[in-house]
Amino acid sequence: MRDGFIDAEWLARTREEGDVAAWLERIPYARRIGVSAAPAEDGEGLIFRLAPHRSNVGNPLLPALHGGVVAAFMETAATLDLMLATREPRLPRIVDASIDYLRTPRVVPTLARCELLREGRRLANVRVHAWQDTEDAPVATARLHFVLGEPGNA
Repeated sequence: MRDGFIDAEWLARTREEGDVAAWLERIPYARRIGVSAAPAEDGEGLIFRLAPHRSNVGNPLLPALHGGVVAAFMETAATLDLMLATREPRLPRIVDASIDYLRTPRVVPTLARCELLREGRRLANVRVHAWQDTEDAPVATARLHFVLGEPGNA
């Protein structure tokens, strides 16, 4: 690490190890809202988890999670999943996101799974599904577009 920033060697090593927890440690807001990740039980990539923190509530009358927290959770999941899925270690930068809120997200654990739709030389597209009770009933879906950094340059 150089002055707390990510360098190419660290990124390549943690990516090779699949150490998403090390990446999450470098994202203060992800730690604040309670994002974690673990391998999916079905062996299909990672499942990201948003902890049900009281500070994540946007509507205390329902209560419901704040839409911005759900969006940040999905963006974080997409970014980290993409960092693992790209052909070479690269730092993606988000350029566009479209989020559909489908159900009121209660203050319970929220899970997300990502799918890399396309990885080109400079751009990538990721789809994210977030759910609470069952993956077949998402609370939100998102499609995010990223510019990919040059391989080896973090």
